[in-house]
Formats: sequence, structure tokens, C-alpha cells
Amino acid sequence: MTAGHIMTFALALDRGGVERAQLRLIRGWIDAGRQITLVLGALDDDMRARIAPGVRVIVTGTASMARLGWALGRIVASERPDILFCPGNFYTGAAALARLRIGQGAPPIVGKLSNAVHRADHGAALALAHRWWLAQHGRFLDRLVAMTPATAEAASDAMRMSGRVSVIPNPPPAPLADVPTSSRPAARIVLGVGRLVAQKRWDRLIDAIAAMPDDVTLTILGEGPLREALTRQAADRGLAARIAMPGEVADPFPAMAAARVVALTSDYEGVPGVLREALSVGTPVVATNSSESIAEIIADAALGTVVDRDDASALVAALTHWLDAPRPAPVPMPGADSAARYLELFDSLC
Repeated sequence: MTAGHIMTFALALDRGGVERAQLRLIRGWIDAGRQITLVLGALDDDMRARIAPGVRVIVTGTASMARLGWALGRIVASERPDILFCPGNFYTGAAALARLRIGQGAPPIVGKLSNAVHRADHGAALALAHRWWLAQHGRFLDRLVAMTPATAEAASDAMRMSGRVSVIPNPPPAPLADVPTSSRPAARIVLGVGRLVAQKRWDRLIDAIAAMPDDVTLTILGEGPLREALTRQAADRGLAARIAMPGEVADPFPAMAAARVVALTSDYEGVPGVLREALSVGTPVVATNSSESIAEIIADAALGTVVDRDDASALVAALTHWLDAPRPAPVPMPGADSAARYLELFDSLC
């Protein structure tokens, strides 16, 4: 049987990489002739323009995960899709509530692992609760998709889903303009790309810039609630003239190609697409060991450096090295066939 009608959901489409990957998958599924229903908590006009033509959109007006999940259960029971796709483990609580409300008539639910199963930011009590929650996922998810073998292995154990985890990378974004990928840029720019949230630990990167020569500058592309705190930190370190935070951009590839090195200093990650995007234009990367996937992406020392999360001197040393080291050859991003591979999985479950 074919999964002719696929339903997926999100609180909003402007949250970050999870939703951007979701929209790329949706476009591939629409192009393959499938019926897609997208359930959203909220939708503004700017985000509406990013949705592929032909997608049916249902806006619930809900701002919380619990309300979204409960509303989703009602919508699934009414619309009867063949598959319910959960776009990231941030959203699995809503998937659990939807299955609870639907009961025995629920369609197969496929979830994607979008973030780390092991969270470095949790204390002992919260880590215990998080492990318990992960262990429940096999009760309400029929299948899980991880983006790399290492993250699949970690998720299989933590979520108790042995034999029910597939490996499919995210579909890659396409640059909106031609991007040069060879010569080293003249300016000594360190680039960060990601939301301005606690998980990303941009404070580490700002502190590292303070320990580097005055001609080294930092640009962080992204938006989020920590903008004011990060701006204040830069000013306190005397770095206001060396740090730029221009906000989110539609196409980060030109900025990646113009940087000497791309840095990711997170406490935890899933499979950070920013590293693969940077390597695809021949820009080396420096990343904290924030996920099992980091060593898979930076599999060759010619591509970049992995440092411990709290080793500030190692971070400075790695960034300093890559400012002047030879640039790697561009590494093609995986996932060109990801939408089709998801459809094969959905069809098998139907």
C-alpha cells in the first residue's frame, strides 16, 4: 500500500533547522505526487511563502506543545492520514498526546531524531527524567529515523527501539546563488550559524575571539532570545567592533565561503547541518564534541577539529590553526534522495 496522505506538524516554521528540513522533505513528497497536510500552531505570511504549493495547511492557533498534540489527535482522527510524521524529537511529546487521543485507530507514527539523546546541559535529576522519557518513545512511535549510524545506535538503546531505527540524512539545502569554493578569503572571519539560544553556547565563541588577534572578527548568523545577553558580553569584552550579529539569513552559503572557519560551540546537538554546509563550500570547521555525529562529519583531520566542550584553550588553538591552514576540498552533502527514502519507509509501514 502507498502512503498517499502524509500528515506532519510543527508549532511554527521559524524555529530553526528542524522546520527548514521538514519543508524540504515536504517539497520532495509533493513533487512525488503525495498528498500532504501540515498542521501548525501558528503561521505568518513570511513563512507561508516557504511552503510548497499544493500543501494543505491547518493552523490550530495553539502556542504550547500540549495543546498542539491534543489538537493534532483530533485532526488525525478526522483526516485519517496514512502516516503521521514527527519532524524532530522536540515534537515527540505532541506525537505521544496525539496517539493517546486517537487510540487504536492511529496511523503509523514516524519520528525523526533531530537532537542529541544525551544532553550535556542536564543535572542529575533532569537527566534521570530525560532518560525515562526517551525510554517511552517505543510505546508511541512505530519507527524512528536518525541521520547518521552513530546517532541511530545511541537512539536505539535510549529509546528502546531496537530494529525500528532507520538512517536517512536530512535533504541538503541548495545555495540560492553561485558560491566560490576554492581560494582562502582575505578577511580573517570566524563564522557561527544558529539560533541565539543557550544550547549553542555562543558565549564560548565570544570568549575565544577575545583571546585572538585584533584582526580576527566573528559573525554569528541567527536570531533568538539571547541576542541582548550576547551583545552585552561582546561589549564587556571590548569586542563590539569585532563581533557582528546581523540576524538570520535565507542563504548562509556565501557567508560560509567568505569565512576562514565555521565554528559550532554547542553543549549538545543532533546532526548539525551547518557543519556539512560549511564543508560543502570548502570551509573548515571547529566543533565541540556535542553529539555522536560530530566525529562522523569531521571524519578527516583535513576537514576541521573537534574539541571538548569546556576546553577554552583548545577552542582558541583550533580556531587559530584554521585561520591560516589550507582549506579542504569541498565535501558534497548527503541526502539528495532523502525524500524518496522517507517515502519508501512510509509505504512499507502502510
